[in-house]
Amino acid sequence: MSNTQTAAVAVGASVNREGMKGALGEGLTLEELKEKMALFAKERDWDQFHSPRNLLLALVGEVGELSEIFQWKGEVPIGLPDWEEQEKLHLGEELSDVLLYLVRLSDICGIDLSKAALRKIELNAIKYPISLCKGSSQKHNQIKTSTETALNAAATDATTSNENGGL
Repeated sequence: MSNTQTAAVAVGASVNREGMKGALGEGLTLEELKEKMALFAKERDWDQFHSPRNLLLALVGEVGELSEIFQWKGEVPIGLPDWEEQEKLHLGEELSDVLLYLVRLSDICGIDLSKAALRKIELNAIKYPISLCKGSSQKHNQIKTSTETALNAAATDATTSNENGGL
């Protein structure tokens, strides 16, 4: 976690918690989070440092710190049932750092992250239709190739069958 722009602290330290919807994370929207991050940076005169490049590099650093938590643990079951509470707290802090830098980067770049995320889900639904990819971990280009190969094989079988009198 960076010492000058600690994202996890940003949400709570800079705001008046009384009367502030979502101040403790309940029902917090991306828009509210964006506003809190902007205020946090403005109060500290950090806007001068928040270029897209700098924020991206900070984000990558935080992803590295998040990765370190899982390094050498092997596969981890959903819900992290074997993790200590302190480990989960640390994980939450690093996940928050990643989220907060991502929200700040999208704001500085003028990207509506909510709209972009919904659009991406819609594009992925087209790229990964349920009928072709349900239960498969293949990439979209492999799914189409596998499907096309199967269709071509079926067409070849049908042609061969017709040429042989339907046998």
